Amino acid sequence: MDAWYKKREVMLGDNWAEKIASGLKESNAMVVLVTPDALESDAVQSSISYALGEPAFSKRLIPVIVGESEDFPVDRMLWIFKRLHTVKLSKDGENEEHFKQIAQALKDAALGLMNLITGFVEGF
Repeated sequence: MDAWYKKREVMLGDNWAEKIASGLKESNAMVVLVTPDALESDAVQSSISYALGEPAFSKRLIPVIVGESEDFPVDRMLWIFKRLHTVKLSKDGENEEHFKQIAQALKDAALGLMNLITGFVEGF
């Protein structure tokens, strides 16, 4: 499994919007680290909107809430997070179980993709 990381994928002078769009098109799942600052970011909002509108990301968008509930303005939290498999990481550092949940969500996404591909191939 490869992870797309903007600091590694977008170089000085690159068109960052094109690079991010290309990375999203090549991805099979998306883990979004949601912080109060991320909720204010137009780029993060655009990436989430893209994933929600793309059939390829169906059941493969995994929001990870980083921090405590009181850190997030209620009016800025996206309503869709309540309908997705959302993982919450706490500040206390006791997140081993949460990391397992993220790994399992990625495994489930990969399995779903493999089933989709297998079903498509068997249809020929």
